[in-house]
Amino acid sequence: MTTRSALIRALHQRHPRLPLRDLDDLVSSVFSTITECLARGERVELRGFGVFLTATRKKRIARNPRTGESVVLSARRVPMFRLGDLLHKRLNSDDGEKAATSDSSSSSLQD
Repeated sequence: MTTRSALIRALHQRHPRLPLRDLDDLVSSVFSTITECLARGERVELRGFGVFLTATRKKRIARNPRTGESVVLSARRVPMFRLGDLLHKRLNSDDGEKAATSDSSSSSLQD
């Protein structure tokens, strides 16, 4: 599992000239922008990576597993993520690097 701080450290290793504080601000800004867009019901598409979106769950009757009692769950929105083609190919190839470098659009992910 990679944490937010590990992501920032990995970015700093790839771009040591950028201060950690700036990288922290950048990561925070990206995550907050995605969150704000989802809260407004918008999609966030990152080509080659995937799409963040929300789905609406209908009101339904569920069961409390502890007591067995029926519980009414109100309608709500939940976040979803759909994997992009490039990421899917990279995850499912024999050599993860080969799939990413064979696609011309992957250069933006490599840098």
